[in-house]
Amino acid sequence: MQLTLAVLISTAGIFAQSSATRPAFDAFEVATIKPAADDQSGAFIRMQSAHRFYVKNYSLKSLVMAAYNLTPRAVSGGPAWAVSDRYDILAGTPGELQPNLDEQMSMLRKLLADRFKLTFHREPKEFSIYALTIAKNGPKLKESTAPPDKLPELVSVVFPDRVLLPARNASTAEFAAHLMNRGVLDRPVADKTGLSGKYDFDLEWADDETQFGGQLRKRASPDDGSEKPDFFAAVQQQLGLRLEATKGPIETLVIDRAERPSDN
Repeated sequence: MQLTLAVLISTAGIFAQSSATRPAFDAFEVATIKPAADDQSGAFIRMQSAHRFYVKNYSLKSLVMAAYNLTPRAVSGGPAWAVSDRYDILAGTPGELQPNLDEQMSMLRKLLADRFKLTFHREPKEFSIYALTIAKNGPKLKESTAPPDKLPELVSVVFPDRVLLPARNASTAEFAAHLMNRGVLDRPVADKTGLSGKYDFDLEWADDETQFGGQLRKRASPDDGSEKPDFFAAVQQQLGLRLEATKGPIETLVIDRAERPSDN
């Protein structure tokens, strides 16, 4: 059985985008927010179709992390329920075109302000971070042949013996953001590769209990010698990139006020 974590930036339902004017995507047209079921497992944010934005089993803190592209340590403050209470959200997007990730998160930020009454302030702090750089022998990335208007796809899928991250039409900046705000790593990731292309790749590594907020359990090595490399080795071997531990300034977000959303 596989468990899908993080965000799927889906291309489902995309039509010829040159035939319609792109809307502003200032806010969702309609949004239903309900408490998540107590026995619900897994969590994700994704576009179910071109016009249906779906959040499953997210806390307010997790929503803030996604909306503002932050790691858990970079979000503080707020009531205790901002971590303990979890929600499912189904929202409709405006216009004829599917919003890209930035547009989805812009509408999510508006929803947090309107429905959760979220207010906050920023505080700069120095954090331990990872710098994504090019390895000694150069990158091993395959240029994507997808149409320019196709949205990127990035999703981490957890199997019993490994984690697989297939990426399609994704930049290294989008890869770094995925690692940072979808829980793969526990600290911010800065893209320092200098690469500007869009790439297709499949990254595969051994599961690690330190990733995905500790939701994974380290399993015993297989007897057939087929154990996958750890995440850092996989990035270097399979992508020709490196993750270097360093320090850097990060603008954190401190929640000043939030309210539970009203019943729908």
